[in-house]
Amino acid sequence: MFIASFPAGPWQTSCYVLATSARAECVVLDPGMGALDGVRDIVAEHHLKPVAAVLTHGHLDHMFSVAPLCAGYDATCWVHPDDRALLADPLAGMSPETEALLAQLGAGTAFTEPDDVRLLTDGVRVEVAGLELDALHAPGHTPGSTMFRSAYPADEDVDSLLFSGDVLFAGSVGRTDLPGGSAAAMVRSLRDKVLPLPDEVVVLPGHGPQTTMAAERAGNPYLQASFLGSSEGAGA
Repeated sequence: MFIASFPAGPWQTSCYVLATSARAECVVLDPGMGALDGVRDIVAEHHLKPVAAVLTHGHLDHMFSVAPLCAGYDATCWVHPDDRALLADPLAGMSPETEALLAQLGAGTAFTEPDDVRLLTDGVRVEVAGLELDALHAPGHTPGSTMFRSAYPADEDVDSLLFSGDVLFAGSVGRTDLPGGSAAAMVRSLRDKVLPLPDEVVVLPGHGPQTTMAAERAGNPYLQASFLGSSEGAGA
């Protein structure tokens, strides 16, 4: 599997480009603000063809560039139905401070969803560009937050890859205090969708460094019984 990533925009959101190899079709995961140039550079360098944009959730820092990316490459957008409305109105899921930041950046607030939007639900396997991404619906950060798990046969010590969006980070989890967030739903997602994953899963989050389930199970305070036994909000 070919994987390239880079942090984009003021929130340093991790945008991932996935393909079976160079000179193939590819998937762009979470094209946020400032991601277009990075995607274009990777596509040109490795002779790739974007055919799909897959979103872990509808927050602006993860989907800002999805409409122009899909239009420019005639690509399909995949998103959970509970976050679809954010494609055309991402500010509905963000804080007033974010809107103020956009105004300062001159980024504008006119959004539209891509021409071809396909909806995914928990357990759906997205098969595109020769890749298979298994959707794990994990609400809490947003109602439609979804992680994507993919086999990684290139390394026998790795069970699979988990693109965790803003559900799970190295040492933390996604915040639940924005519109549509739910601390109780986050606790359920961590307990039911994250903790059962094997230690050998490599976690590729929406922000910050990669980690493993072994490391998070051992050291992430939000995966400990003291937190999972409550419904209090998480950090980050």
